[in-house]
Amino acid sequence: MVYTDTIAAIATALSSSGIGIIRISGSDAVAVAERMFEPAVAGKRLSEQKTYTIHYGYIRDGEERIDEVLLLLMRGPHSYTAEDTVEIDCHGGVLVMKRILELAVKCGARLAEPGEFTKRAFLNGRIDLTQAEAINDMILADSNENMKLAIHGIKGSVKKLLDPLLENILDIIANIEV
Repeated sequence: MVYTDTIAAIATALSSSGIGIIRISGSDAVAVAERMFEPAVAGKRLSEQKTYTIHYGYIRDGEERIDEVLLLLMRGPHSYTAEDTVEIDCHGGVLVMKRILELAVKCGARLAEPGEFTKRAFLNGRIDLTQAEAINDMILADSNENMKLAIHGIKGSVKKLLDPLLENILDIIANIEV
């Protein structure tokens, strides 16, 4: 499934901390980020940068500098959602994160629904349902054992166990139908 819209959300807890992350994903993620990002190197354009790169600069709303940031650029299909994705690492103040998110919406993104990044990863074929469930398990893990089980699920261990069984079942069904 290919989405035509671009979503944005605060990816870290909305509380005062050292670092906050705003994630933007979708077909216009780079363009949205480019409208609000002033690179420290004059003339640098995000749209011309390679995937898996980090860029230093500022988030601006018109003439107002909002924050000094690092911007991570990940192009699809090799990102979490399998779409172009930008993560803005900003200072972790609640007001700063909210302002940057509001600016991302002003620049063309829409607010993501809860869990929508993982939903897109699933619908875009980046992860399967067992991995999506394991991601939720990781977020909710309350012990080292639960965390270890979740990471096995995220790596696709459950899928690797189930795939041969599914193949056998499909063979049996095909034989029955014949």
